[in-house]
Amino acid sequence: MGSVEVLIVDDQAPFRAVARRLVALVAGWRVAGEAESGEDAVALAVQTRPHVIVMDINLPGISGVEATRRILADQPGITVVLVSTYAAEDLPPGASDCGAAGYIRKEDLTPARLRASLAAMRPPMPWTPAPGGVDDEQR
Repeated sequence: MGSVEVLIVDDQAPFRAVARRLVALVAGWRVAGEAESGEDAVALAVQTRPHVIVMDINLPGISGVEATRRILADQPGITVVLVSTYAAEDLPPGASDCGAAGYIRKEDLTPARLRASLAAMRPPMPWTPAPGGVDDEQR
């Protein structure tokens, strides 16, 4: 099967650069696109049809929570992982029931955590890459 296509959504360029690098470290994954706002995320999700979206919660325009709702209403097969600097207990209203597969604090985002979050929240998907290609213990 082809690559796992990942859409990165964050309004801060430094975090998008880190997320791009993270995706590059996972064998079989590639960045399908990047968005800086919730509205851009919704439009780009329709355009690129990614398998996974790494979605910041705080975005200009509509929030990552609302963008997640809109994307999943149109494309329920996409896996969205919310990211932010919040502690899990401090997430804004709606974050827990917007349809996202999970939440990872930005400082905890690693290839291993991202893959583990996806594996724990969803049954195995046909696009799930085989283990290997990255030494998760070193991250």
